[in-house]
Amino acid sequence: MLNSTFPITDVSAADSTARSHTHSDQCGTSACSMKYDTFKVACSSCNLRELCLPVGLSAPQLSHLDSLVATRKTVKRGDALFHTGDPFRSVYAVRTGFFKTRVSSEDGRDQVTGFQMAGELLGLDGISTDRHACDAIALEDSQVCVIPYSQLEDLSREFSDLQHQFHKIMSREIVRDHGVMLLLGSMRAEERLAAFLLNLTQRLHARGFSASALVLRMTREEIGSYLGLKLETVSRTFSKFQEEGLLEVKQRDIRIMDEAGLKALVNSVRC
Repeated sequence: MLNSTFPITDVSAADSTARSHTHSDQCGTSACSMKYDTFKVACSSCNLRELCLPVGLSAPQLSHLDSLVATRKTVKRGDALFHTGDPFRSVYAVRTGFFKTRVSSEDGRDQVTGFQMAGELLGLDGISTDRHACDAIALEDSQVCVIPYSQLEDLSREFSDLQHQFHKIMSREIVRDHGVMLLLGSMRAEERLAAFLLNLTQRLHARGFSASALVLRMTREEIGSYLGLKLETVSRTFSKFQEEGLLEVKQRDIRIMDEAGLKALVNSVRC
């Protein structure tokens, strides 16, 4: 579940604004030593707010949202934020760390459905049935802001801007699903991996990280599960990209050497 669509486009103006923020506030006060269940999360001063839910809200509206987002939750690497079938009560804004979502088929196989990073939301899958439809697993030690959904609905009815923003998030998920269908249905292995890497670096760049270098938080097997490719195909494609000078690969450390070449692969037109 990538929170951007395919094919790759340029980073938005809002993302550009977000790059001006740093991540120094994560432990910049003595409050960081407090337990997460009593920590007061201030959306109005969060350095990810341009990337998360309260985009475009006024100061009074942000103050109301501050009162709603009252807890943080820490999830250790490998642990689940929620499981398939768990009651749906909250949506979660990723503050730090990285997650994957997955579903299990009837034969017991796991299918990765997406990767979420700081500034993105988890838990929207539970809205329709009041139960979560996937597992959300931390790929590294992570922290989320807990947003009780019933209270979010009440606040959305009070503030039309917040309701509009939430509708935009839901619309983005629908468009993203269409993009993933295109990715899996019409692209060759090289195109799928190129699109995945470009999408990932753009999302990281919007959060203040390098536009060309990244450390993969997920394994090649997890990438293959998401892209509908075998592990051997993913590994072979990484090697091929390195041989062609598109990437520099050192295990999980990836550097994009030829961004234009990757984009040409994604946007190639075939008869």
